[in-house]
Amino acid sequence: MDIEFVRERFIKHFDGTTGSVYASPGRINLIGEHTDYNGGFVFPGAVDKGIIAEIKPNGTDKVRAYSIDLKDYVEFGLNEEDAPKASWARYIFGVCREMIKRGVDVKGFNTAFAGDVPLGAGMSSSAALESTYAYALNDLFGDNKIDKFELAKVGQATEHNYCGVKCGIMDQFASVFGKEGSLIRLDCRSLEYQYFPFKPEGYRLVLVDSVVKHELASSAYNKRRQSCETVVEAIKKNHPNVEFLRDCSMDMLNEVKAQVSEEDYMRAEYVIEEIQRVLDVCDALEKGDYETVGQKMYETHQGMSKLYEVSCEELDFLNDVAFDCGVTGSRVMGGGFGGCTINLVKNELYETFITTAKERFKEKFGRSPKVYDVTISNGSRKLC
Repeated sequence: MDIEFVRERFIKHFDGTTGSVYASPGRINLIGEHTDYNGGFVFPGAVDKGIIAEIKPNGTDKVRAYSIDLKDYVEFGLNEEDAPKASWARYIFGVCREMIKRGVDVKGFNTAFAGDVPLGAGMSSSAALESTYAYALNDLFGDNKIDKFELAKVGQATEHNYCGVKCGIMDQFASVFGKEGSLIRLDCRSLEYQYFPFKPEGYRLVLVDSVVKHELASSAYNKRRQSCETVVEAIKKNHPNVEFLRDCSMDMLNEVKAQVSEEDYMRAEYVIEEIQRVLDVCDALEKGDYETVGQKMYETHQGMSKLYEVSCEELDFLNDVAFDCGVTGSRVMGGGFGGCTINLVKNELYETFITTAKERFKEKFGRSPKVYDVTISNGSRKLC
């Protein structure tokens, strides 16, 4: 993704002048799935794929936006009733509205943007888009008075209020706070965060995309969330201070085993173990122990597949191929029901693993998976 490509289109579609260019990345989450709404930890990092946007105030009260990738142009005002119909434009509109609510005097601007975050691969292209515009509007119209955490919340509020998605804060947080060579442990209860070194010399991080999205994701997600809350309510009777599964131990869970369904027990068991795995991975990274990191990734996959039951045949298959090829770590990334596996692969095994995964997947499912190499990179920034 280069600035020149975006700039060329910006000049062509608007008045021939240039503006300022901003970028924000997509993200991966190394470990810590379904822990966020349980008050636990997540462990994301920004990647070297994202969104680049050129923006220039235009002296009116209208936003003129061009999506380079979709070849689509939309114009809209900045009042609540001016919401555009195009779903991609609602992200930009939502960010404008959320910034205005926070006291930033957003005026009309021209903008063109493009991205290289693969859509549907679970790298959060929407969060990258929101973070780019939140960062840019803060710089152009707000004297950078809004802090980075609030910018992440602007993206989250955009999803909630304008795009109909009740997401957590992780995606926007990782996009804004990303740092090259570091992953970020975010405590979803206190919102405290800490950087940990991620410099896997001799290894590569690669996503293998099953190119499948099973349709039951949102109802299944709500059902699992309900299971977790049911277990917390049961544990609370013995331990009134418990607020989330984060506060529970396996001993506490076992005390209520007879009072909750087998399914609810399994869901809670996975979450309690996963919260601990995030902490174990952080310890391992501080020692440079990537073998333990990999082992924990496999444990997460097993938990998501057997206890939380959010994997699917294609992802389990890719996980097995990784194991057969001697890959250090592999697991389903994201909420499940499709998407990618994230793999920590020794350099010398990389070619064999990719070739084998493609061949065996195609043989079984009749199509090839997509492969994305990712490097941990910086968060939202102004490019020029």
